[in-house]
Amino acid sequence: MTALQPVRGTRDILPEEMRRHRRVVETARAVAERYGYQEMAVPLFEFTEVFSRTLGETSDIVTKEMYTFAMKDGEQLTLRPEATAGIMRALISGGLTHQLPLKFFFAGPMFRYERPQKGRQRQFHQIDIELLGVAEPLGDVEVIAVGSRILEALGVRAKATLELNSLGDPQSRAAYRDALVEYFSDHRDRLSDDSRTRLERNPLRILDSKDEGDKRLVADAPVFSDYLNDYSRDYFARVRAGLDLLDIAYEVNPRLVRGLDYYTHTAFEFVTTQLGAQGAVLAGGRYDGLAETLGGRATPATGWAGGVERLAMLLDDPPAAPRPIAVIPVGTASEAAALRLSEELRRGGFIVDLGFAGNLSKRMKRANKLNARAAVLLGEDELAAKVATLRDLDTGAQQRVALDRLAEHLAQFS
Repeated sequence: MTALQPVRGTRDILPEEMRRHRRVVETARAVAERYGYQEMAVPLFEFTEVFSRTLGETSDIVTKEMYTFAMKDGEQLTLRPEATAGIMRALISGGLTHQLPLKFFFAGPMFRYERPQKGRQRQFHQIDIELLGVAEPLGDVEVIAVGSRILEALGVRAKATLELNSLGDPQSRAAYRDALVEYFSDHRDRLSDDSRTRLERNPLRILDSKDEGDKRLVADAPVFSDYLNDYSRDYFARVRAGLDLLDIAYEVNPRLVRGLDYYTHTAFEFVTTQLGAQGAVLAGGRYDGLAETLGGRATPATGWAGGVERLAMLLDDPPAAPRPIAVIPVGTASEAAALRLSEELRRGGFIVDLGFAGNLSKRMKRANKLNARAAVLLGEDELAAKVATLRDLDTGAQQRVALDRLAEHLAQFS
């Protein structure tokens, strides 16, 4: 029955995988906090214009991948395909520009209607860092450093290579755009249909084309570095010097670009070869023109987004499930006391599983299935003596412990 299956491009995240996701998000949150980034959230959906203006009317995301729906009043709303546009909208609509500079951390689900692939479903999850109101190269260095330290803390930094490029200032970008138009115009008849459209409206997007014929043309296309002016070259040199100072290894990739005009200067990606063709696990750059695109005042900004699913797949081992304490009543007469004791232990900070039903053997089997660290057995004899039988489920050793000292003895198992 179709209704009882997950919608194509979505999937259930069961506990073992959820522990991987939590490790990624909680590690990222903790590292970002050390750099002064405060967590915030934006709505799951925005007015469609927020994304169509920022992602580009001709982009694949806007034309093919957004989940857009109409409200009863005719307003068009879209499930967020990424976080940056919503965060910048919040800066403008929330009147936060007088508080600049601002540092934000964000984590949550995104939605894109695209072919489901390894590490990217139609509903997927991202972590996100945004540094708003900082124009200096050190801002780029810091957001890259945050990403690198998160990967280190996850134990996956050695599995990813940092690729870096400069998109220059608007003047450099305009010069490069002209060079691309001239080059691709000479090969118009060999371009894909999509890239012919891009040639008229946004030639930099041709560089991201997945068409094999386009890729062959891109291989011989002009490179950005040949069109950087002195200011842009100096800016890029200062970013690289900052990364060198922090011992953050990188490779310059002259083909790494961002298609929209509000991107400037630094573009970067952490890429891996361990996930097949989908190698980018964390990517970003400087987007000084985004606020103006949304109708706000010019605001320098830089940041990145990372794929939670892809990062989770790179973890060597899933974090182990916490080992609970099993509280097991022996006989129905002890169930009320076991219920009360379980709640008291939880309030004391212990993870407790209460055996709900079955004889002693069945409840012990459940404790073993849960990989419980210890079992607290309560029978009529124990209750009469105000004690519990405490069994170490790793060694089998057991002892009787006074109930008022039980938490003290359980501390060795937590």
